[in-house]
Amino acid sequence: MKRLTILLLVLCAAMEAGAQKYSFTFKPEGISDTVMYVARHFRDQLQLMDTAAKGKDGSFCFKGKREWPRGMYALVRQGGEKALCDFVIDDSRQFTITGDERLTPATVKVKGSEGNRQMFDYLATVAKAKKEMDDIRKRQKVAETKEQADADEKALIERMKNYEATARHPKKATLFFDFVNMCDEPDVPEEVEDKATWFRMHYWDKLFESAKLKVESEKRALMYSPQLFNKMNYFFYGMLYHADSDTICREIDRLAARIGNDTALLRYVFDHIEPRYFRSTRNIGWDAVWCHLAGEYYLKGRCPWATEGTLHNIRYNYNRIKQSLIGAHGQELLMLDTTQIDAPEHWKSSHQFPTKYVILWFWDPDCHHCQAQSAELKVLYDSLQTAPDRRFEVYAVGYESDVAKWKNYVKEHDFRWVNVGGQNVNIDYQEAYNVHGAPTMIILNEKRDIIMNKVLPIKGLLQFLDNYEKTRK
Repeated sequence: MKRLTILLLVLCAAMEAGAQKYSFTFKPEGISDTVMYVARHFRDQLQLMDTAAKGKDGSFCFKGKREWPRGMYALVRQGGEKALCDFVIDDSRQFTITGDERLTPATVKVKGSEGNRQMFDYLATVAKAKKEMDDIRKRQKVAETKEQADADEKALIERMKNYEATARHPKKATLFFDFVNMCDEPDVPEEVEDKATWFRMHYWDKLFESAKLKVESEKRALMYSPQLFNKMNYFFYGMLYHADSDTICREIDRLAARIGNDTALLRYVFDHIEPRYFRSTRNIGWDAVWCHLAGEYYLKGRCPWATEGTLHNIRYNYNRIKQSLIGAHGQELLMLDTTQIDAPEHWKSSHQFPTKYVILWFWDPDCHHCQAQSAELKVLYDSLQTAPDRRFEVYAVGYESDVAKWKNYVKEHDFRWVNVGGQNVNIDYQEAYNVHGAPTMIILNEKRDIIMNKVLPIKGLLQFLDNYEKTRK
């Protein structure tokens, strides 16, 4: 017991030695809040770190002794949801920021922190320039003032270009400008023809070519900034939003290769994108991106932060999802039709149709979206009954344990396609086709390989088949 007490005292002393005294004072004039918080930026969240009550002079003073990782922070208003302003914590641990009620950059005065002074000056200058440009745009619409407004626009652009070059010069930049410079977009050379591809290929250059990134404290600081999150978010969900899964996987591999052995930065990226690609309903084929992440990184031991429980869940989902990816062979389903007579002639196969395509339609009669989509599918299906080249058959699986309710709905709405349901089935179709909700649409081609595994709008079904055939040719 005595040894344990001594050990705890040693640990506490070590922690105290590593901590620093800090005093962050904010004074937004006239604000009615009685409490303020300091929060840390982490991805798209604000993590509350400290709290302070309003002093008699109207200021909010956060003080004490603790470690503050370098990064971008926010002063958060009462309620903990709305940020009043951002500020940086770099090497300064004693500073004061005053201004109007909103801490508008043009009104802010900073003492004790050159990094924050430069940041607010920059924000004020940019805001002033934007206001000037808005005024110029108005004058450009009037014939009498257009010529002078055009000249003023060129002068303003040149002035801001020179200001940016000076304020953001790497040799004199403070932490805020380090973030901006590292996350800046690449400048596309004029001679490049395919500018979009070049931009994507060089999107991360300034981040990884920056000497600042090689410094451990700067890497950690960058993770506590909105700049890196915004850059990553735009790359994956802006530039690559309409990209196919192969392109996205290649870009993930390129980014991971550049990150290298920096486990913290790799985790920062993967923790953000992995959940969003898992069971994604946004784009066709994005589930293949999740399988790539799982198979090539998590399950190959390249994500040391993942716990055994996490890896167990990823392995389970990976083995299930990969068999329902586009390009995989669709497993044959054998189920009873609405007669529910357990005899060989009443077992219906999902693969034994003469049509080129089979639409596996997993639906639930109690689901309003299923009802609406099934009604649209019926209109399309019935309109093609007499067509000589009807390309698809519908194999509709009633996603309902109440067999009587399902049968009555089919009869009432006169669904003339192949209707199957009930408990008798040769395999677990939820596992085989990763069906985790209704409606779910799977399209099989003539080889009964999966060519689509998301719910398409019914009005776009024929166009999808047309595009598929054109692509194959």
